[in-house]
Amino acid sequence: MLVKSTTRHVRIYSAEVQDNELIPSDNVLTLDIDPDNEFKWSEDTLQKVYRKFDELVENNNGEDLSEYNLRLIGSDLEHFIRSLLLGGEISYNLGARVRNYSMGLPRMESPDTEAKYR
Repeated sequence: MLVKSTTRHVRIYSAEVQDNELIPSDNVLTLDIDPDNEFKWSEDTLQKVYRKFDELVENNNGEDLSEYNLRLIGSDLEHFIRSLLLGGEISYNLGARVRNYSMGLPRMESPDTEAKYR
């Protein structure tokens, strides 16, 4: 049975991808980060999210594979992504199809605001 959790920027499935199809699995979790491309990512920041995901999954080892437990992991990843945004490691993709600034308005440095947001 496919178990999933969907948040604004994180989708987690109890499935593996084969030929662009999700095949339900009791042993594999698949992570889709920022499906709407709301942020600009470097490979390093993506890897940080994957490592955080692995850490959260490991911390939940032995727990039931339920939507509730996946939602907890997804929620923790949302908070982690927000910390990356606030830390300046990722930024909003102003060319994205969707621009709703779901984690707060972009912060633009100017002479009047320089260093006030750190």
